[in-house]
Amino acid sequence: MKIGLQFAMESELHALPGAKELEPFVTISGVPFFEIAPDMIACAGGISKVNAAMAAEIFCLHFGVDMIINAGVAGCATDLPTGSLVVASEFVQHDVDTTAIGDEAGLVSTVNCLTFPTWEPEHCREILKELGYETVLGRVATGDWFATGCARSEWIRDTFHPLLLEMEGCAIAQVCLRNRVPFVAVKSVSDHLFGTANQTEEYFNFGQALENMGRVILPLAHKLQEER
Repeated sequence: MKIGLQFAMESELHALPGAKELEPFVTISGVPFFEIAPDMIACAGGISKVNAAMAAEIFCLHFGVDMIINAGVAGCATDLPTGSLVVASEFVQHDVDTTAIGDEAGLVSTVNCLTFPTWEPEHCREILKELGYETVLGRVATGDWFATGCARSEWIRDTFHPLLLEMEGCAIAQVCLRNRVPFVAVKSVSDHLFGTANQTEEYFNFGQALENMGRVILPLAHKLQEER
């Protein structure tokens, strides 16, 4: 089974053991791709939904991957400790809004979906548990906006009830849905939208979130390859 490991930022890709020393074997549409292991390709496709969708489509159409695993850091809408690992159960797009014509907030009309599922999230969580990693299962909200603790975040929280907010996952989920490619996502809590920690403390914890995420992705990917 060929797996695509998709990150947004180079720092997320470099959190994988040995990834900093790798050279890309090809660059397509400005996106460098790296061979992490046999039948395992990785990229840092860029921040935001358009960049994420483009990289995911390259994975599907050019490389013919059998699964995409999206990993990265994300802001938390609850009180999970920094560095907590979340297996995404489903995604929504909080910045899609055609309510003016009667649609529900977040409905993506092209595919007529409000929620975008991930592949067997309970099973992925069980794999990680067997490997010694505790995780939480939850919904993730995606949008082209770096979330901060403000009224807009409160609206997203109260409307979509996500555990996490980030900027790429649902775009990848939508591409995978249309290409019929299984999609898995694991996120690590880097900051909190509603809490008492100041900004300096939040960014100080970014490294811990990367470290916790980086150590679990390859063991999960290898286990999924063995199974399928």
